[in-house]
Amino acid sequence: MIQESDLLTNLQTSEKKETAFRQLLAAYKERLYWHVRRIVLDHDDADDVLQNTFIKVYRHIDSFKGDSKLYTWMYRIATNEALTFLKMKARRNHITSQEVQRQAFSNLASDIYFEGSAIQLKLQQAIATLPEKQRLVFTMKYFGAHTYEELSEILEISVGGLKSNYHIAVTKIKEFLAENETF
Repeated sequence: MIQESDLLTNLQTSEKKETAFRQLLAAYKERLYWHVRRIVLDHDDADDVLQNTFIKVYRHIDSFKGDSKLYTWMYRIATNEALTFLKMKARRNHITSQEVQRQAFSNLASDIYFEGSAIQLKLQQAIATLPEKQRLVFTMKYFGAHTYEELSEILEISVGGLKSNYHIAVTKIKEFLAENETF
């Protein structure tokens, strides 16, 4: 696999940009898809958000200054695109972002792309009850296996704030699962 620094140089060189962008897609498409999918839950919505993410990456790669890793920068864009998508969907339907998550969860069981078990479905239901920031931090830490330092760069939240949000989210999820035990 190509080094991130070489990839970035090629992305910012007009004659190599197209080839480098295809390499970028190949390297990050699946990881970013699952990151976005865990936020929006719906496969089609995740595809839309991912497409918007890569369009933004392509358009703004020249302004990337290298203050963070390319991967971190793309995750930040994907996260912001997913959250914006959920807010727009909520506004369009005159409901809260939390209600959008609950609706997405209710559609998850019938989603042909969801291959999870009953336990995974119950976990998704618990996650859908969390406030946005806790849901995002929990999802990225638990499923994405990111370090707190990476999350801090991606979400622009202090490590202490992340740890606090994660701990509260875990506590709420445990309480939800205990109250709704049907396994």
